[in-house]
Amino acid sequence: MLAHTVRSGLIESLHRGSAVAVDSSGRVLFEYGDPDRPVFYRSAIKPLQAIVGIRVGSGLSPEEVAITCASHSAFPIHVALVEKILHDADLTADALQTPPDWPMGQAAVAAIHAAGHDTPRSIWHNCSGKHAGWLAACQAAAWDPGTYLEPDHPLQQTILDIVRDATKLEPTPTGIDGCGAPTLRGSIRGLATAFAQISCDIAYAPTATAMHRFPSLVASNDRADGKLAAWWDGPVKAGAQGLLGAGRHGIGLAVRSESGSSEIAVVAMVAVMRHLGLLSAAAIDALADVAAPPVLGRGEPVGTIEAALQL
Repeated sequence: MLAHTVRSGLIESLHRGSAVAVDSSGRVLFEYGDPDRPVFYRSAIKPLQAIVGIRVGSGLSPEEVAITCASHSAFPIHVALVEKILHDADLTADALQTPPDWPMGQAAVAAIHAAGHDTPRSIWHNCSGKHAGWLAACQAAAWDPGTYLEPDHPLQQTILDIVRDATKLEPTPTGIDGCGAPTLRGSIRGLATAFAQISCDIAYAPTATAMHRFPSLVASNDRADGKLAAWWDGPVKAGAQGLLGAGRHGIGLAVRSESGSSEIAVVAMVAVMRHLGLLSAAAIDALADVAAPPVLGRGEPVGTIEAALQL
């Protein structure tokens, strides 16, 4: 059990899942549940998917690298960075091939509606930064940008090699992610292994550094994963279906909530980080509202979501 929800003194719901922490040598620092259960990495693996652009010389700035690693909320700064990557690659948003969508961030949705927009756009999709970075890589490597989402495309085959090397697992057979791109297979142990490598291996430094410097580009700080990233001193990345990975100084951590809840994944991740002594007192205080989110009744706190791992 990762967490439970307590309302007015009663445990109202239970949230199952798994967690694991490893170092760059493969030594297990913490393990809970079934960290070898097969999962699709979804967006949690974006820091590795972004590496292909670095390797082929797409020439992105650190801020642009951060947005290629992001599941962004489509605030103006996020959209502007995606547009710049596309402009510099002589492409437009029509090349993205992301489904038209509303922003992930509710504040961004409200702002867009207030501005009079009533139709979803591809560039507002939370994966548009990843897609823009891939298109820039295709332009740099002279690969066909029209078929870049096909599993046998050179871009996707290069990504498979990168993910295989970092996770120490075979990332196939792939599935199809919500954005239309191939989503890679593995486990949260593989995800933790990757984040251990990302956080200490010079080969992954461009993405690790960009995510560390610009966490609000990767996940805006009005979200639980964004708040954690702002206080964690290293790369943090959430993925759909309750996945969360983090790394620092050769230690990789990963959590999965079986209910698919990102909120529960953050609760469990903070608990594991605290157990391993990886959070400062200031960070613990700042993260109180995501470590134990309030449960409301009539708009007032009447309970909390609490970590329930056996630590």
